Parts: sequence; structure tokens; C-alpha cells
Amino acid sequence: MADVESFEKLKATQQLLKASLEKSTALSSAIDETGSRLEGMKQRLPSLEAAMRPITMQRCGYSAIRDQINGAIGPAAAVLKAYDVVRELEKSLSFASCSDLPAFLLAMKRLEEALRFLADNCELATQWLQDIVEFLEGNAFANDRSLLSVKKALRILQELHAIEGSARRDGGLLNDAFNELEAEFIISLMENSATTNTSIASSPLSVLVIQKLQAIVERLNAADRLEKCIFVYTEARSLSARRSLQALDLDYLEIEIREFVDRQSIDSCIDQWGKHLELVVKHLLELEYKLCNNVFEKVGSDAWKRCFARISQEFRLASFLQFGTNVTKMKKDPIKLLKLLDIFTVMENLRLNFNRLFGGKACDEIQTLTRDLIKRVVIGACEIFWELPSQVELQRRFSPPSDGGVPGLVSFITNYYNKLLGDDYRPSLIQVLQIHQSWKQDVYDDGDDDVLSHQIYSTMKEVGLNLDAWSKAYEDISLSYLFMMNNHCHFSQMKGTQLGDIMGDSWLEAHEKYKDYYAALYLRESWGKLLPLLSQKGLISFPFDHQDFDNKLLKAFNEAFEERYKKHSNWVISDESLRQKVCQLLVQAVVPVYRSYMHKYGVLVEQDASASKYVKHTAQSLEKMLSSLFQPKIGKYSSTKHIHFIGKLKNVVMNQLRVTLTAM
Repeated sequence: MADVESFEKLKATQQLLKASLEKSTALSSAIDETGSRLEGMKQRLPSLEAAMRPITMQRCGYSAIRDQINGAIGPAAAVLKAYDVVRELEKSLSFASCSDLPAFLLAMKRLEEALRFLADNCELATQWLQDIVEFLEGNAFANDRSLLSVKKALRILQELHAIEGSARRDGGLLNDAFNELEAEFIISLMENSATTNTSIASSPLSVLVIQKLQAIVERLNAADRLEKCIFVYTEARSLSARRSLQALDLDYLEIEIREFVDRQSIDSCIDQWGKHLELVVKHLLELEYKLCNNVFEKVGSDAWKRCFARISQEFRLASFLQFGTNVTKMKKDPIKLLKLLDIFTVMENLRLNFNRLFGGKACDEIQTLTRDLIKRVVIGACEIFWELPSQVELQRRFSPPSDGGVPGLVSFITNYYNKLLGDDYRPSLIQVLQIHQSWKQDVYDDGDDDVLSHQIYSTMKEVGLNLDAWSKAYEDISLSYLFMMNNHCHFSQMKGTQLGDIMGDSWLEAHEKYKDYYAALYLRESWGKLLPLLSQKGLISFPFDHQDFDNKLLKAFNEAFEERYKKHSNWVISDESLRQKVCQLLVQAVVPVYRSYMHKYGVLVEQDASASKYVKHTAQSLEKMLSSLFQPKIGKYSSTKHIHFIGKLKNVVMNQLRVTLTAM
């Protein structure tokens, strides 16, 4: 609606100015009518000289008056000549048109110069005649005919002197000419200011049109009509700006802070924000900046910078900056750090453009908003970064995952740091830390990378302390071993990642060794106690009836195996290769012993058919069951106790974490 109103306003202005041009024709008739009157003045002006000549011939002793009379005759004669020129130029301008702009501007310039010359000579002649009148009135010429003639001539000169002012007032020829120039300015803008193509940063105005606008602006500025010209220009270009932005979906700029908490699309909003801001600044505003400079460069930098500042408002730059500020006001969490770095990266990439485009006094508001946004981003990002170790420590009070898998916190931290240390974020993070240090005037003995590494070491140390505390929370020691095996395996797989590189080979090798160590403990503690049940040592308290002994031995084994299988089926080994390796070790440890025992027990089955009821598993079925253990449960996540810390990880960290969180 605002665009339609602006367009109608410009159109109405155009029609009004065109109407004033139509008055020019009527003015020609008025000039002819006024010309008759002025022609009479012209015819009476020679009487001035005749009126003053007898005075000079009087022998009255007032010879001093002769100099004043002689001084007035010269300007009076110049007035007559200037008036003739003005009349000719008025006729020339009344027939001129902006269609031939150079000729029109030349006619205007000549008429203004002629009117100025006429006014100057009228003023000079008037001063001389006023001196003569004062002298004559003070002596014996009060009723003299010559004095009356001089006064009459003085009145004529005063009327001629007023011609310039009349020409510049409403209805005057020069005023109408300037109105026509303004109308031509509007027409040229409207006809050539089509909506800027947001994908092509080319000027909507040709060189010839720009040159035409320059000439009009220069002429209007000389007549103190620049402000109206600036208003018309900004209205036309602002209309074009609003139409250009209509092609972009900028509704997200109006999102309230509280809506960010519940919107999963915050990432896409920030991505759009960065792309749109770059488009607006590097292409659309860059184009307007050059256009303003080209059109108004001959009238001084103040004019075109004021124009550009007003047009910038229509590109909603303040709204773009406010959106970034809204993000900085969100609740602090690790994911917010990434979002703040995204905003910082966008602003840093546009820093030179901002400094050049908005460096003038006319853009003070943009400068203030930009500085405030950068300050909020830097301070907010540093606060979150330095608080990460303490945030990890706060998670220690929660329970470990019941399935012995890798906690969501551990997965998040490793994925988070790999992302933070990648090429997309690490340079920005280091730069943010440097800026913050400069503000605080802190100087670290270590380099920037060392400061970054130290903070990550601190965080990973807290993660390790969490794992130690969680492992002790399990009642089943086998599950505790499985839990530690899983997590050490997870860390050992960081080799070749950003986190692995910064933690070093010794850290990776230590986790590899601990993984094997806890795997051995798990196998010994959980399944190692099962195999003795298939030997005589496992059931020494049974009576020495061989058949009854073997039946009870097999029954005890079946019960122990099924109890372990049922329990361990609810446990997971997240890493597939480790899962296969552990299952293979179980098969190698259990199945051969069971197969050997069943080979011997088969003789009893042949002798007593009732013994077959104790045979519940074949060696093959046992192998299949053992090989199927520790499978991750689809739709079930290993930990549900870290919601406060990782509740916003969707669409931020890697796909695995995104899937697991969706299942929470």
C-alpha cells in the first residue's frame, strides 16, 4: 500500500508540474500584455534624459547636481538595453522545451543572467536618481517639472527591478521553467527506475539518463531548489527499493525473541539473513550508492550522502541489524555460540562495505546499530566459550545411560568441537577472542591457538571426570565396564578429526588402549563366569549320578546364559566394528566349549530320551544369539537426562546426533 501511495504521490506531482507547463502558454499572452505596459515605460525612459538635461543648463549655482545626473544616464541606458534582451529571452524560453534539455537550460541560464543584469542596473540607476530627488527636493525645485519627471522615471526603474522577482514567483516564467525541470527529473526517474533485478547488480539508469539528471540537479541547486529534488529522487528510488525487496521473503525479520526458542527453523532464518543482507549491501545498496554519487556529485557530497541514507532506510537495513541483535538476546547455550559466530562471519565479510557505504554523518543510526550488534556478538560468544567447561561439569549430577552407551553429552561435545574447530568457525572464533582481549586490554602469553587448545583441554578433562563419576553409578560392574569401553572407543575414533588433531596422538592412543582394557574386563566379568558351569568344577555340590549331574549342569548353564542374554540384550555397543569384535570374542569363547560339551551330552540323550528336554540350544543357535547382542535400539536414545544441555542440537550438529535427538 505504501508503494502505491508513493507512486501516486509522484504521479500527482508530475501532473502538477505538467500543468504548470501549460501555464507557460498562457504566460506568453500575459507577457505580451505586461510587455505593452513595460513598453510604455521604455518609451517614457528617454524623457528621463530630457528631463535632466535642462537642469544641467540652469545657471543656478548648483553645478554639483550635474555629476549625479551624468552618473544616472549611463545605468538608465543599460536598463533599456537589458530590458530589450530580457523580452527576447522570455519569448525564446516560452517556446523552449525539456525535450531539448541543453537548449532549454541554456535559455534559462541566459534569461537569469539578463534579469540579474537588468536588476543590477536598475538598482544602480535608482540609487543615482534617489540622490537627485533628495537634492532637488531640498532646494528650489520642489515643484519643478524636471523633478516630477525624475520621480516618474524612478518609479519605472523600481517596477523594472521587480521583474526578476516576479519571474521566480508562482506563475512567473522562471518558476514555471524550474517546475518543468522538476517534472522532467521525475519523468526520467520513473521511466528508467524499474525494479532492480536482485540477481544482477547493474545500474537501472543509462549513462545518458544520469548525465541528464546531473544537469537538472546542478541547475536546480543553483536556484536553491535542491531539497525538493532530493525528496523526489529519494521517493522514486525508495519505491524501487521496496519493489526489489518484495521478491525476498523477509518475514523472519519480524520474529520476536521468544519465538526463537520454539522455532526449529532458526538455522535457516540465520542462513537467509546472511544471504539477504549480503545481497542488499553488496548489490542493491552498492548500486544506489554509486547512483546517488553519480547524480548528485556536482552539488557536493553532503547532498548525495543524505539521499543515500534515506534510501538505505527503505532497504530495511535497521531491521536486518535488529534481527542479529535479537539473536544475541536468546538464552545462552553452546549452540548459540555457533549462531553468534555465523552472524559475526557475515558482518566481518561486509565490514569494508559497511565502512565505505555508511561512513558519513548522515548514516549515524546505521553506524550505532552496527557497533551495538558487533559488541553484543563478541561479548556473548566469549561468555559462552569460556563457560563451556563449567557447563559440562554441571551435567555430572545426571544419571548415565541405562544401556551403557555413549551419553548424549559426550556425542555432543565431540561433534560440537569438531564443528567449532572447522574452517567455518575456527577463524571467526579466534578473531572474536582477539577482539574481546583488545577491549579488555588483556595480553596472553600464549598464542591464540594455545588459548583455544587450553580451553578445549579443560572441557575434555571435565568430560573425563563425568565419565568416571557415571561409571561408578552402575550397580552391575559388567555394565560399568561396557560403558567405559564404549566411551573410550568413541574418543579413539576422533583420529583425523579437528578435535583429535588438537588433543594429540598420545590422547588418542591412550583411549585405544583403555578401550581394549575395558573390553577384556567386560568379557571376563560377564561371560567368563558362565563357562565353568559346563565343567565338573562348576557343580561340585551335585551328587555323583552322572546322568543327573549332566542334566543339572546343562540346566544351570541354560539358566545362566538366558539370564545374561536377556540382560545384555538391553545393552548397546554403538560402534559397529567394536560390536562385531566383542560378539566374535564371545562366540569364540562360548560356542566351542558348548559344542564340545553337547557332543558328550549327546550320548546321554541316546540312552535316555527324557534328557533331551534339557537341550534348549544348539551350537548354531547359541552362536546366532551371541552375534545378535548389543544392537542399537531404533527409536531409543541412550540418555534422557541431558535435555537442558542438548535440547537445541537439532539441525546443528552432525546427522547422527540430529537423529538421536529426534527420538528423545
